[in-house]
Amino acid sequence: MTKPWQRANTDWMRDAKFGVMTHTIVNPPGAPAMEMSPQQWNKIVDAFDVERFARTIADTGAGYLFFTIGQNSGYYCSPNETYDGLVKVTPSRLSRRDLVGEVAAALRARGVRTVAYLPSHAPSKHHEAIEGLRCTPEWDGGRWGLIPGSYLRLHPVDQRLTEFQRNWEAVIREWSLRWGDNVSGWWIDGCYYADIMYRSEDEPNFRTFAQAMKAGNPDSLVAFNPGVKMPIICVTEYEDYTAGEVNDLPTPHNSLTFGRFVDGAQLQVLSFLGQSWCIGQPRFPDALAVEYTRFINSFGGAVTWDVPVDLAGNIPDAFLRQLAKMK
Repeated sequence: MTKPWQRANTDWMRDAKFGVMTHTIVNPPGAPAMEMSPQQWNKIVDAFDVERFARTIADTGAGYLFFTIGQNSGYYCSPNETYDGLVKVTPSRLSRRDLVGEVAAALRARGVRTVAYLPSHAPSKHHEAIEGLRCTPEWDGGRWGLIPGSYLRLHPVDQRLTEFQRNWEAVIREWSLRWGDNVSGWWIDGCYYADIMYRSEDEPNFRTFAQAMKAGNPDSLVAFNPGVKMPIICVTEYEDYTAGEVNDLPTPHNSLTFGRFVDGAQLQVLSFLGQSWCIGQPRFPDALAVEYTRFINSFGGAVTWDVPVDLAGNIPDAFLRQLAKMK
């Protein structure tokens, strides 16, 4: 008999008040496209100054960092034997250096927590990874699956992509076990088809997905991002805090419900300080950004601000100044 699910304690996120998100990835949204090779990627990751980056984040006063493992290009900044065993591409697009693990350890030494960012599906711009991870259907009797997105092609027989889900959980479990309690949470992007893929009594499902992320740290906080939703929602009882992605800041006048919890999940609002994700100059006056953070904090919520960052870990001074004023 399955034991009742118990959410993790989210007091540390509430007490942190605000955090920072960085997309330390190849070809972030809105940035000029760049060519990359595994050799170039390893040089970039090997040159990353972890101590300087961790010091920069800590100096802002942020209580936690959303740090990206990898995204659509298939270039990830941490090795994973399970992933490479499934994808079978040589040389691997996964870095030799475990940058995520090193950043998490350096931040922890400074009293800052790390939340790992990862999409819910295989990297959409790496065909071999999509095939190797089984995130695309077989040709089935002359029928292809539905195509509800640019890269997620749902199989007409197994619309839940069961084989892929099990593979992806195994990949995540390896990372989680390696990092242990140096990683305090996970933010999973792109859960747009949750009702089809995860909301099931049959495994794999939300529960097994969350268990994979918590394998190395049962106290990890988990969130599944359904995309921009107003009002901010809790997707499932198996998430500990709200993914909270918004473009326009939610207020009581445009669908924000007061309260620390949303259907039992810690309220967390995630938006960008620039013109959009990863780019631009600060879009808000300092006072507005500071007071909005305080407003969400006033009833127990946390705010995470995305800021631009380059592949060396440099954040523009204008954003560092604005974040520092939130202390």
